[in-house]
Amino acid sequence: MMFRSIPVVLLLAIVGCHAEVTQSKSKVCANVFCGAGRECAVTEKGEPTCLCIEHCKPHKRTVCGNNGKTYRNHCELHRDACLTGLKIQVAHDGHCKEKKVDKAAVSPVVCYVADRNELRSRVIDWLQTEVVPDGWFTKGSNFSEILHKYFKNYDNGDAQLDSTELLKFIQHNDSAVELRSYADEESNRLLRSLCVDALIELSDENADWKLSFDEFLNCLKPGFNPPEKKCSLEDELYEDGAETQVECNRCVCACGNWVCTAMTCDEKTPAVEPADPNEEMTEEEWTRHVAELNKHQETVEKMKSSTKEV
Repeated sequence: MMFRSIPVVLLLAIVGCHAEVTQSKSKVCANVFCGAGRECAVTEKGEPTCLCIEHCKPHKRTVCGNNGKTYRNHCELHRDACLTGLKIQVAHDGHCKEKKVDKAAVSPVVCYVADRNELRSRVIDWLQTEVVPDGWFTKGSNFSEILHKYFKNYDNGDAQLDSTELLKFIQHNDSAVELRSYADEESNRLLRSLCVDALIELSDENADWKLSFDEFLNCLKPGFNPPEKKCSLEDELYEDGAETQVECNRCVCACGNWVCTAMTCDEKTPAVEPADPNEEMTEEEWTRHVAELNKHQETVEKMKSSTKEV
């Protein structure tokens, strides 16, 4: 009889412990206001802290953000703003309307900082669902161990992940990491590949376009806050999303790099930024101008190399 009562006692202890934790959180967070997209949590020291909302309630009241993206509800919009660190506001209720773009002003498909951060956030959310805490008689698995398992599964044997291997890892849970910033499927697939490259660049310390396990871990570590990179042009710095145009080709700043379309311009297409208003840029001048857009990237790589040598 005494042994039969043991499970009941344990259950009561667990329920009591959970109620105590809930009451503790409610008490600690009672006077804490975290703002839209954030929620109060209790640290190991018992102190309140504001974190991005882990899960929004599933109610549907579609809104369009000023970034052109459609969100299921206000909470999802503010959560995305918190996760990406961008200032996203509600433009209007309902779905975003697709903008008609003039053929001469078509922008290249690029991975912006917001796209890169969204992909990274979705991968982290997916991996955290696989974390298993230690049980009484069984050992669980932490975040690093889960990453190491996937690293070994997709590594071809050189102890590094290149862009192809990293893309295969991300496609392992295709539905969880799907990006839909564009109307057509082909552009969205290209976007994901570009964002994989952006993730590699994010933590590729030796600039070899491959990730060792430590670099892979740093890239997806939940507490890591990706640095902001700007694009350089004629001794000026431009924010992510900035645009410039060379004849009929448009260039945009994405994750610290200038990316340009490669359209063939006919004689009827006016030059937007010629050196002389009465002259069109030659092919050589255009090539030199685009090279100037990415001059800062070469400087960064040289600085990395010199740092490694020292």
